[in-house]
Amino acid sequence: MLVNNHTRVETRTGSAAEIRIGLDTGGTYTDAVALDGGRVVASAKALTTHWDLSIGLGNAIRAVLAGLPKGVGREHISLVSVSTTLATNAVVENRFSPTCAILVGFDEGMVERSGVKRMEGCVVVRVGGGHDATGDELEPLDESAVDAAVREFGSGVEAFAVAGLFSVRNPAHERRVRDRVRSGCAKPVTCSYELSSKLDAPQRALTAALNARLTPQIRHLLHALGQVLTYEAISAPLMIVKGDGTLMKAEVALEYPVETVLSGPAASVVGAGFLSGLQDFAVADMGGTTTDVAIVTGGRPVVRDEGAVIGGWRTMVEAVDVRTCGLGGDSEVYFDREQRLAVGPRKAMPLSLLADHFPNVLVELRKLAGEERPPLFAGQFAYRNPERNPGSQLDRLERRVWDALVEFPRQLGEVARTGQGVEALRRLVDRGLATIAAFTPSDAMHVLGRQQGWSVEAARLGAALLTTEERNARARKERDTPEGFCERTYQHVVREATRVILVTALAHDPGIEAKNGRWGALAPLIEDLVEGRPFSQLIDARISLATSLIAIGAPVGAYYPEVARRLGADLLVPEHAGVCNAVGAVAGVVSETCEVLVNQPTFKVFRVHDPAGSRDYSEADEAIEEARRVSREHALAAARRAGASDPHVETSVRERRAYSGSAGDYLAEATVRSRATGRPVTGRAS
Repeated sequence: MLVNNHTRVETRTGSAAEIRIGLDTGGTYTDAVALDGGRVVASAKALTTHWDLSIGLGNAIRAVLAGLPKGVGREHISLVSVSTTLATNAVVENRFSPTCAILVGFDEGMVERSGVKRMEGCVVVRVGGGHDATGDELEPLDESAVDAAVREFGSGVEAFAVAGLFSVRNPAHERRVRDRVRSGCAKPVTCSYELSSKLDAPQRALTAALNARLTPQIRHLLHALGQVLTYEAISAPLMIVKGDGTLMKAEVALEYPVETVLSGPAASVVGAGFLSGLQDFAVADMGGTTTDVAIVTGGRPVVRDEGAVIGGWRTMVEAVDVRTCGLGGDSEVYFDREQRLAVGPRKAMPLSLLADHFPNVLVELRKLAGEERPPLFAGQFAYRNPERNPGSQLDRLERRVWDALVEFPRQLGEVARTGQGVEALRRLVDRGLATIAAFTPSDAMHVLGRQQGWSVEAARLGAALLTTEERNARARKERDTPEGFCERTYQHVVREATRVILVTALAHDPGIEAKNGRWGALAPLIEDLVEGRPFSQLIDARISLATSLIAIGAPVGAYYPEVARRLGADLLVPEHAGVCNAVGAVAGVVSETCEVLVNQPTFKVFRVHDPAGSRDYSEADEAIEEARRVSREHALAAARRAGASDPHVETSVRERRAYSGSAGDYLAEATVRSRATGRPVTGRAS
């Protein structure tokens, strides 16, 4: 395969008794590392093959196996763990599978607040039922409406999501909906109470819908990886990184794929700490599609209990507090409607890489670059991904575009013809059926001599076409040089990378908050810092990052020395920074939590709301002790199911008390939280 030409391997000598393999499937590269205890003994990179992930995974795994020290082989592999940006990228780029969300007891206002209706391709069905805040049934579940929804939509969606009113206080209706769906079709079902113990039913509905929509992507990844491991005769346990940086078994991830949102960034945080040995730092992970920034203090990444905001959506599962933006080495470079230079959030195959694969592209680029007025979409190409069949699930426009595609690059204008055609083509790309190539920051770095490996001529011609487009759109006589345009692209990436680090750092300061995205009196100073210019000729005012900056990811060497200079930060690019996510994939632990609520629905009745239902007690201490027992048991069971070996558990109780005059205070509510943590089970899989 062509991908083999771009597999890079690094090896360290030494013997090993137990090898852990870490993998990271990113938007551009699939990385692999072999760890012997705390030491990286081999690493490799291969291009991610989105149309068939097993190809890129297989190339990376075979390369790292070939790089193992002498005397070490497959029989020494005790664990395989993978992190991925697939779920994160799907959210950022708004790429989802069609789903049906069944909302129990919701009124129309709650549906609107959830945002589920704004999800393209998500059918929303409201049915009667639900519970009140004490866990008592408000009205019977309308099972006939559930059955009707399954009959009408079951064949056209990939998964179902279920959310019920106050289901965290009583999940009975969500469970019954799940059973009715499963009896009517074989599609996966996500229940919101399994993802979060918090109230806010609309937010839980959104999280459940995101989970359902991501199921096919994670299934595709794990199926592909399973095929490769079987072929390579590797039978070690398989795990995946969650959004909080901890691990879980692959089969558990198939049920809760939304927990892998921010898997890649979380692994990068864990890997950065592992490789650097630092306890306090900011980490910036720049990949092909996104830049992710997080803060670590005391050796622990800051985690948002309420979930992180990705692509405008907020999940309710625990995740590393990371700020993600669609800025990567392979982000598409273009001019927006105001003819301003823009980068991302969509990714494209770099023209330099395309020409490396398909040398005939150079002929077309030379011809286009010689025209005074190149056609629409000049410098962009598209082709069918190998061995992909869309079947019959294409609309009329998608079918026309598909029929115009072949397995070698054609100019985008010849394939799509119109803006609507381009949108149809992008939908095919989102389904893994096609690839679009365009000018990217990676191309700019090739032209500027700051990155090597692919066709510099193709990159230069792509830059020349964009400068012609800019000149014609602005009716200028002169145009920028390719080198000048590439320098502008570089500056744009540096500026936005600096901005996202600065904003992330400021967001962690409780005394500094942006109001409506504005920083008030700080705004001029921030903009000067981001732009790399002095605030004043007479006043030396500057902002410096007060913690170390760790930069990881393949492109960071080209951008982050300047980013660090503008931030006044100490920069560390650790050894193996290019495969840091893969390192983090096996450096983590398994950790699961369970929260149990105790409240007082009526005087002297203390109700314990656990995942199995509700029970009443006459004494507060008795109820809290039962909540402790239940939360510990559930946390330990969840950790073992997720793959923990001999987990230990920590339990905390947070009480909220009220006062009743001379009678003193009484327990209004208590939240009992247990966290079970353990190292992942290793050895030969059964």
